Formats: sequence, structure tokens, C-alpha cells
Amino acid sequence: MESQELIDALRLAVDPPGGVNVEDLRELVRDDHAVEWDIATTAEHLGVSAHTLRYYEPAGLVTVGRDELGHRKYDPAAVRRLVFITRMRVSGMSIADLRHYMELADSGSDTMPERLDLLLEHRDTLKRQIAELQLSLAATEYKIAYYSKDLEK
Repeated sequence: MESQELIDALRLAVDPPGGVNVEDLRELVRDDHAVEWDIATTAEHLGVSAHTLRYYEPAGLVTVGRDELGHRKYDPAAVRRLVFITRMRVSGMSIADLRHYMELADSGSDTMPERLDLLLEHRDTLKRQIAELQLSLAATEYKIAYYSKDLEK
């Protein structure tokens, strides 16, 4: 019979407290046409540096409008795109793959099957990585429970 520590460790690894919240992804569909953000606000909102946002432009990932003084102004479409880019970068998608995806997206709806294939492949990679991370988390949770129990004695 499995120990309660192993069962608890597996539960915590598969269903960690906090989990994923739909609010975390809501920015992918944000449609507030009145909002335009400067680079500092956008960087803070996305949790990246202004340098990263500047890099994404010449990398061909996003086009950003400018105000009369030449300062970047991020409209809702740019923010939505940057939310997606940020999520893909955090998940390990390469700049080259993102660039290819964005080129396809900018080419119109005829490229949807190719974009879908790219995302399906990325999803499969993520699922494998998540399974490995969950096993690593379960091992960590088990050791924490084991050491905590020994220290309570």
C-alpha cells in the first residue's frame, strides 16, 4: 500500500494550490479599443522589461504605433499579441518559431491550418514537459513531507 505522503505529494503535483485561473488568460481577448499604453505600462502589465518589448519589434513579432513625439503606444491588438508572445516565450517557444507563427498570422486566414499544426506540436511538447515537471514536483513534495515528519519527532 502506498504511503499517505506519496499520495499527498502526487495530489499536490497534479493539482497545485492556486492552479490556472481563467482571468490569467483574459488579456488574450481584451477588446478595450480606448486604451493605449506606453512602454512602461505595457512592460509592467506583461511582467517583462521594456528592453524585451523593444526587442520584439525588430525581431518581427509585433508592430507598435507611435505618438506625435515618437513614443511607442501599445493598442489593444498589440497588447493581445504581446500577451500571446509572452506566454509562448515562457513556455519555451523559440523566437524563430514565434516569428514564423506571426508571419503566418499576418498573412491571413489561409494560413490557419499551418498555425494550428505549429501550436499542436508546441502543445504536445508542453504536455511532455508538464508531465516531467509534475513528477519532479511530486518527488519534491514527498521529500518535504518526509523531512517535515522526521523533524516533528
